[in-house]
Amino acid sequence: MSSHQKTNKSEPVDTPRLLRVAGQLSLCSPNDAHGPIYCDFVAGAGAHRRKFGGGLGQPLARACGISAKFKPRLCDATAGMGGDSLVFASLGAVVTLVERQPTVAALLRDGLARLQAAAAEPELAGLSERLELVEADGADYLAAVVEGQFDVVYLDPMFPPRDKSAKVKKAMAAFHQLVGGDSDSDQLLAAARAAATYRVVVKRPRGAEPVGGQAPSHTIEGKTVRYDIYVNRAIPK
Repeated sequence: MSSHQKTNKSEPVDTPRLLRVAGQLSLCSPNDAHGPIYCDFVAGAGAHRRKFGGGLGQPLARACGISAKFKPRLCDATAGMGGDSLVFASLGAVVTLVERQPTVAALLRDGLARLQAAAAEPELAGLSERLELVEADGADYLAAVVEGQFDVVYLDPMFPPRDKSAKVKKAMAAFHQLVGGDSDSDQLLAAARAAATYRVVVKRPRGAEPVGGQAPSHTIEGKTVRYDIYVNRAIPK
């Protein structure tokens, strides 16, 4: 719901709402249970990941095969707040972000618009041009893509937050409630494996079972997560 829409009288008073806060479209809790949730590709955590995330050597980049020679056409089929997509684009990949939840898609759209407005900054030049948002169900979208359209498909199904901060936990709980539990991850993985030219990468908590019990070709582990890699064919060298 945007800030100019009327509130449904039957709607609980603590239902999060989309409001414009400090120039950013934000998901806000009326009772201030959590701070505003917004998408920021220019500053904050997004900027930190661009600058200090580890570049081409970080596990996320290696899992997707991004290198100095290979800049994939990549579909992030569970885009969420777009943090991983921003990393992909900053490393030269051309990324299609697919998000099915309308409120999250609105937050993404606003974040991308602000990124485009900041494109004159040297470190952001060309970044927005490598990011495209599609509001659609990931499995449905992938089922309709043209063969060869995407080199890599990336999936990050929702899983419980790990941050111990009470306020962050409340913010992520609100986000989880909004997005849901991705109970159709099995179907999404099947669609991704049919659509990807080279590989599908699935982000999982360390120690979690593979999606749908489907064993990956191999994995790359980070500090708190791992990346399950399903190979269709080798990436050209």
